Amino acid sequence: MPDEQCNGATLYFEERGEGTPIVFLPGVTTGIRFFTPQLADLSDDFRTIALDYRGHGRSEKTETGHTVPQYARDLRAFLDQRELDDVVLVGWSMGALVAWEYIDQFGTDGIHGLVAVDMSASPFQWDDFEHGNTDFDRLTQTLELVQTDHLALVDGLIQQTFKEPPSKEVRRLVFDEVSRSPPPVKSAILFDYAVRDYRTVLPDVNVPTLVCAGADETWRTVAAVEDVADRIPNAEFELFEESGHVPTLEEPDEFNRAVATFVAEL
Repeated sequence: MPDEQCNGATLYFEERGEGTPIVFLPGVTTGIRFFTPQLADLSDDFRTIALDYRGHGRSEKTETGHTVPQYARDLRAFLDQRELDDVVLVGWSMGALVAWEYIDQFGTDGIHGLVAVDMSASPFQWDDFEHGNTDFDRLTQTLELVQTDHLALVDGLIQQTFKEPPSKEVRRLVFDEVSRSPPPVKSAILFDYAVRDYRTVLPDVNVPTLVCAGADETWRTVAAVEDVADRIPNAEFELFEESGHVPTLEEPDEFNRAVATFVAEL
């Protein structure tokens, strides 16, 4: 099983192909199988790599370190140890926050481009920010459900994620991936990620950026994702008409085309 020791945690990853390295970063409490179509198809032309955060997927279930800044530090250690340079980061949902946090901590040296998929500048509904999708009441309810009925939360997340009910195969994949994060990990990272705010970071993203949204997004509005594109200088925006929150699985061919075109033009 391929893994790297990063800041005291054993992190699982998968890697295929050769060429420009594209590093895929999953969403909160998910894993790299959400990028199965990308790892397979884009590896014909690029070096595709996907990384499970600590506590997620097949990585070590550490007791501590479940914050977006620590995940970004783990990413830095992973890139250094794999000697990866001029990478394109593809962050889906919370993965976009991890990419923005990485840029905030370490800058963009070694980052060739960025793809941010279905994420707002902050998940939280601050008084001066209309695009957040959670508040303290909703967050409290979510954290309580994590501790009282962990698998019911997983099932609910599946129902809210897709535009159309997924196939049995995809549903099994998603349920298996999301259920791999134990409740203590879920509680820690769900709270931490929910209150992060990158509005002041986005204007400093100085690498080519593609911002993607699903037209039938249920987690956040298309306007919330467009707001990200507006805040990042010279960012491109692409809408996936037949997707909810997971265009990587809902429209894999279209998503792969968009990423391949973006990377090839860098």
